[in-house]
Amino acid sequence: MQKRWLLADMPEEEIVASLTQSLNISEPLATLLAQRNITDFEQARSFFRPNLDQFHDPFLMKDMDKAVVRLNQAIEKQEKILVYGDYDVDGTTAVTTFYGFMSEVYDKLEFYIPDRYAEGYGVSRQGIQYAIDNDFGVIVTLDCGIKACDRIRDAQAAGIDVIVCDHHNPGDELPCALAVLDPKREDCEYPYDGLSGCGVGFKLLHAFCLKNNIPLRQLYEYLDLLSVSIASDIVPITGENRVMAYFGLKKLNNDPRPGLKALIDLSRSRKDMTISGVVFGIGPRINAAGRMDHAGAAVNLLLAKSEDEARVLAGLVDTKNDARRNFDSSITEEALQMIESNTEQAALKSTVLYKEDWHKGVIGIVASRCIEKFYRPTVILTESNDKVTGSARSVQGFDVYHAISECADLLDQYGGHMYAAGVTMDIDKVDAFKKRFEEVVSRDITDDQLIPSVNVDTVIFLDEINTRFYNILSQMGPFGPQNMQPVFVSENLHAINVKVLKDQHLKFQVKQEGTDAAYEVIGFGLAEYHDLVHCGMKFHMAYTIEENDFRGHKSLQLFVKDLKFD
Repeated sequence: MQKRWLLADMPEEEIVASLTQSLNISEPLATLLAQRNITDFEQARSFFRPNLDQFHDPFLMKDMDKAVVRLNQAIEKQEKILVYGDYDVDGTTAVTTFYGFMSEVYDKLEFYIPDRYAEGYGVSRQGIQYAIDNDFGVIVTLDCGIKACDRIRDAQAAGIDVIVCDHHNPGDELPCALAVLDPKREDCEYPYDGLSGCGVGFKLLHAFCLKNNIPLRQLYEYLDLLSVSIASDIVPITGENRVMAYFGLKKLNNDPRPGLKALIDLSRSRKDMTISGVVFGIGPRINAAGRMDHAGAAVNLLLAKSEDEARVLAGLVDTKNDARRNFDSSITEEALQMIESNTEQAALKSTVLYKEDWHKGVIGIVASRCIEKFYRPTVILTESNDKVTGSARSVQGFDVYHAISECADLLDQYGGHMYAAGVTMDIDKVDAFKKRFEEVVSRDITDDQLIPSVNVDTVIFLDEINTRFYNILSQMGPFGPQNMQPVFVSENLHAINVKVLKDQHLKFQVKQEGTDAAYEVIGFGLAEYHDLVHCGMKFHMAYTIEENDFRGHKSLQLFVKDLKFD
């Protein structure tokens, strides 16, 4: 599929020149900083040297004082507290963090994770009934609750106070909870609104520590879990999140809790964990527990005290992940065939597929796979508990949550973000939803948004790449949404020593006109370009710079994102 190269806006020359001089760095590196809104020496120092003191005052979050007072009252009165979280990675890491930390100071706690299939997403009727039947005085919701107005009203009517910790967009009505912690509330003046669900729960614990004179180092022991939530929930790696992720990854790589260590071992990663490594190595295994069975297994793993216990529990979770992969593969193949065999589908600007027996736990993954092949906003639907439930995924720049909200009258429930959302509807509404969703997408999406793109930071000459350049570049991490790993373009290149690996990957050395140095290049899944590269054609290359560690010998390697030929 032909891709567009989107060159980032170039910053003001004066700012780049000033950064180049004050930091003693090259112009391309100064350009990268300016593109990240770092415009002077002090901002650069803060960016390159994250510090735990950069965490914001948690009491700046609306309702934080009410939440902390109520937690302290519950402890003083010996009330039971129910820690209620969603079944995905963000939810389970949030529950582990909150339950694990509070268990160190209070023992009348339980955690509750809804069953994906029996209860569905968010605060369920069964969950509230469990709290009522078991005499809980307080419920703390994590990564859910901001739209659970009816369920929270039920809890309040039964005399249970609810503290909502969520990071999703609120609806028209806020729940009638005792405290609603959500930096996306319009009336919340907290300085950073990009926190994960686990991050909001972490800030409540932060405030609890400050109020009760508990050393923050006890809370910082949970930063490894927080970094996993930030990576897996695809929240911005900017501001406070970047500081959290930076120190969380440090702990994850140097002193992870037993459950995370067991998952790292299973991922067989030979390198330090990065945001990307968490997304592909740890996140899917934690998610698999809730996708294939009950997510309580993931929480038990993450709470494990010993490596032996963690190893056993991780093996069980990994078995679920293997099953998830099998479902993912077979359903993806079926979905792609449905698209390819439908001649009308080619003219549509969205993809909505429904099959009653698809496994609910993998439909979000299948939606993403369909977008990789057919670049369209996509909703995959299946049947669950006499309803149709679905997962939506989007293409770059298109707000799928907004598109779904315009179908709200056809839906029982919906929620999510710009690029990922979930829906529930009656079976007889599927056809109407397909039609409405296509109408909305066709009206709002641009032609360019239907073409996959490569975001390019800046154009550089190959001979600007050296060890110092890479060392400074790597300090701009952790990389992730809104602080992506820089992508460079170099022009007028030719290749030597071209090889195809495993019938699908391209490996060669690249040179640029006017320079002698040759750089090692790997292009995963780009074997189709072999003949064009091998025959000596000049080309332009979009790529990232990586460090290759082969048997202790470290060297720089360029990873191809895309090639264009003259």
